[in-house]
Amino acid sequence: METHSADTEYLVRKNSNKGYRILSILTPTAYTAYILARHGHRAFSINGLLRSTWIGGFAGAAGGAATTFARYTYTNTEQLRVKRVQVAYDTDRIRAEDHATIGGVLFAVLTPAVFWNRAKIANLILGGAGIGTGVGMIAHWTRSVTGDTPKTLVAV
Repeated sequence: METHSADTEYLVRKNSNKGYRILSILTPTAYTAYILARHGHRAFSINGLLRSTWIGGFAGAAGGAATTFARYTYTNTEQLRVKRVQVAYDTDRIRAEDHATIGGVLFAVLTPAVFWNRAKIANLILGGAGIGTGVGMIAHWTRSVTGDTPKTLVAV
């Protein structure tokens, strides 16, 4: 039972990260489209965009974790072990996480520097990290589309 809970915990962490990355891309676009369509350009604010970005990212992390936990809690231990090994050796996922992390850290620092008087500090840092995560994912997808795919590792 110990390996089952460890494998489940690993997959929950990985899919929580994936949920954060996906909603960090979708939320700023959806927020901008909603505000512009519903209220016009005068209602748009950097503070609102950054706030919605980090709240959406955290909602994605919670949703990814919850769905993965519900899916793998009662899964067969052997099937769970196979899935964990597949996820652990998925170089495309590893590179996506790396790009997202680099973008998140970079934008968490740059966003407050650029928009210091436009938003609250918590929204600047957390929202900047969310936008940076989205930019990192776009960079990852761009590299994959242009032919710079990571080498596949073979589990031994």
